[in-house]
Amino acid sequence: MDTKKEIQEFLTSRRARITPEQAGLRSYGSRRVPGLRREEVAVLAGVSVPYYTRLERGDMSGVSQSVLEALARALELDEAEHAHLFDLARAAQPTVAPPRRRRPKQRVRPEVQWTLDAITGAAAFVGNQRLDLLAANELGRALFSELYASPGRPVNSARFVFLDPRAETFYGDWERVAGECVAILRWAAGRDPHDRELSDLVGELATQSEAFRTRWAAHDVRFHNTGVKHFHHPGVGELSLTYNRLDLPADHGLTMFTYAAEPGSRSEEALNLLGSWAATADPAETARTTDQG
Repeated sequence: MDTKKEIQEFLTSRRARITPEQAGLRSYGSRRVPGLRREEVAVLAGVSVPYYTRLERGDMSGVSQSVLEALARALELDEAEHAHLFDLARAAQPTVAPPRRRRPKQRVRPEVQWTLDAITGAAAFVGNQRLDLLAANELGRALFSELYASPGRPVNSARFVFLDPRAETFYGDWERVAGECVAILRWAAGRDPHDRELSDLVGELATQSEAFRTRWAAHDVRFHNTGVKHFHHPGVGELSLTYNRLDLPADHGLTMFTYAAEPGSRSEEALNLLGSWAATADPAETARTTDQG
């Protein structure tokens, strides 16, 4: 990733969405572009116009935490955007940048798989910041059977969402899921701009999907900690499940997600039915779908 370009486009996109009125400023004259002007952001952040201009051009060498905090307030950044700004600033510091490199293949420890398998009332899986599904429990594999049906390994949520025509049927709120996928990848790119696999994934999706390209250009970032997702599963129909993220501190870059249904709901009935189906599935077929290749 080109860090300077990322900073420039992120800051430009954030100020473009704020009107002077929203920022408590009086607007004078016509505007060629939407949102705040650079000089208005500089005033709100308490820095000089030349200094803010330098920052927006991607030169954040030596920028202080207090300036970044002031900039985050001026641009009304939310928690995820605030973290992304600081990630970009760290990546822009004048150190010898490591070459873009491929990470060693991420492995899920047996103890983590045991934990996944012990979760029987909810779907659960372990993934990374590139949205790879690296391990799952039985119910997790059954819930995401449409993803596991694709031949590529590891299973990748973003590839499924943007490159598999079944995704728009599988996700009841595909538009929201698509936006979340891109926002998560954008956040990951800010945290680790030298991740070659991530860069390759973004390039692949941008080349093959206009829907991805459009959303990537918006520079939105988002945490993916908790929420509700709606599925149309080919086996059990409609499901509304609450997901929660659990970081695994002993396994750098890996995260566990659980998907559970509200007790007594139609979704709980469907999830239980899915669990019964998964428990009686052909073990050989299950082995083929979970092969990490």
